[in-house]
Amino acid sequence: MSANALDRDVVTVRDVRHFYHKGGSSDLLVLDHVDLTLHDNEIVSLLGRSGSGKSTLLRIIAGLMPASEGRVAIRERLVSGPAPDVAMVFQSFALFPWLTVLDNVEIGLEAQGVPAPERRRRALAAIDLIGLDGFESAYPKELSGGMRQRVGLARALVVHPAVLLMDEPFSALDVLTAETLRTDLLDLWCEGRMPIRAMLLVTHNIEEAVLMSDRILVFSSNPGRVIAEIKVTLPQPRNRLDPAFRQIVDDIYARMTARAVGNAPKEGGFPGTGIGMILPHVSTNLLAGLMETLSGPPYDGRADLPALASALQMEVDELFPIAETLQLLRFAEVEGGDIHLTDAARRFATGGVDERKRLFAQNLMAYVPAVSHIRRILDDRPSHKAPRARFQDELEDFMSPEFADRTLHAVISWARYGEVFAYDEGAGVFSLENPS
Repeated sequence: MSANALDRDVVTVRDVRHFYHKGGSSDLLVLDHVDLTLHDNEIVSLLGRSGSGKSTLLRIIAGLMPASEGRVAIRERLVSGPAPDVAMVFQSFALFPWLTVLDNVEIGLEAQGVPAPERRRRALAAIDLIGLDGFESAYPKELSGGMRQRVGLARALVVHPAVLLMDEPFSALDVLTAETLRTDLLDLWCEGRMPIRAMLLVTHNIEEAVLMSDRILVFSSNPGRVIAEIKVTLPQPRNRLDPAFRQIVDDIYARMTARAVGNAPKEGGFPGTGIGMILPHVSTNLLAGLMETLSGPPYDGRADLPALASALQMEVDELFPIAETLQLLRFAEVEGGDIHLTDAARRFATGGVDERKRLFAQNLMAYVPAVSHIRRILDDRPSHKAPRARFQDELEDFMSPEFADRTLHAVISWARYGEVFAYDEGAGVFSLENPS
C-alpha cells in the first residue's frame, strides 16, 4: 500500500470482537469480527437497532474501552487508551453545568496543556463557528437542547481532531432543532470549515444516515456484525423527496427486514432461541394501535415500512420492535421492507376486549417460549408462585443482566394483558392469582 493510500485511511478497524463478561456465566458476544475503514474526507454512518454494538464500537475506536480481540488504528497508530486524534460528541450533551459555555469548550484544551491565551482564542473561534457567538458567558441551564449540543460540538472541534465520532448526537432533540443542527453541520463540512478529516456517526435513523453519509454500514443485532455497506453518491445538499433518495431508504429497510426474517423466521427479528430470546419492552397499546392502524384505510392490512414510519413520525428504533413483535406473535409478517397483517391480527383489530385478550394470550403462549416456560412452572408448583430471581438467573445464562431485565419486563407486561399470569412488583413474585 502506498503512502498516499495510508494517508487516506483515518480509521482502520480489523476483526474486532467484544465480549460482555458475566462472571461465572458464559461471556456475551457484543461485536463479532467487525471490519471498518474510514477514509479521508468522508462521513460514514453506523446504522442499526439497539443491541447492535454501535456505541460500543465507537468507544473502542475512541480508546475509551479496549476491544476483546482485534486491532484499531487512527492514522496507522494503534489505539491503546484515549486516542489523541479523536473527539466525541454524545447524545446526552455531557456538559459541566457549573461551567460557562466558554469554559466548557476550553476544558479539553486545558487538559492538553494549551496556554490560556491560545485556549481562549481557539475556544472563541469554535463557538463562533458553531453559531453560538454571544453565549460565551451563559451556563448550560440557560441554553436549549440544540444550543447545548452546539456547545458539545464546539468542545469536540476545538481540539482539532483527525476524526469526529458522534453517538446519536441529534436523537435527544426535537425534530426541527435536530434538522437545523444537522443542516448546519453538513454546511460547515461541505464548505471545508471544520478542522477535521472524517466523521463517524452512530444512528438508528435511516433518513439521517442517507442525508449525511458517503457510506452507510448496516449492523445486525446481538451480536453486532456489518451485514451491508451502502454507498450514497447523491450530491449535497440532499432532498428527502428525491426519488433516488427514497429508493436508498427503501433499499435499507428491505435489507434490514429481510435479514431479520432470513435469520430467524420463527422468532421475528429477535436473537436467541427458546427462553434465551431477547425481547423488547413494547407496550400492548402500541401493538394494538399498529394492528388497528394497518387494518383500516388506506393500508387495508399491508404497508410499506418507510412510508408507514413517515406517516406515523417514527424512527427505525421505534417502528421495528413493534413490527417484529407482531411478527413474533404471528399477528404480522415483515419482509422486504413491507408489513402485512395476518388473519389473527384482523380478528384482533375488529374484536372486543375479551376476544382481543383471548387471541393475544393464545399467541403469546404458543410463540413466546419465556411466557410458556413461566406459566408451566407456576402450573406445576403447589403454591402456583415463583420468585422473579429464579427466571432472571435463567435468562442471564443467555444474555446480559440488562437484556434479561428488559426481557422480563416485556414478558410481565404482555402476560398481564393476556391474563396468562400475574406479577407482584413489590414482592418480586409471579403467581396465578389473576388468571382463571
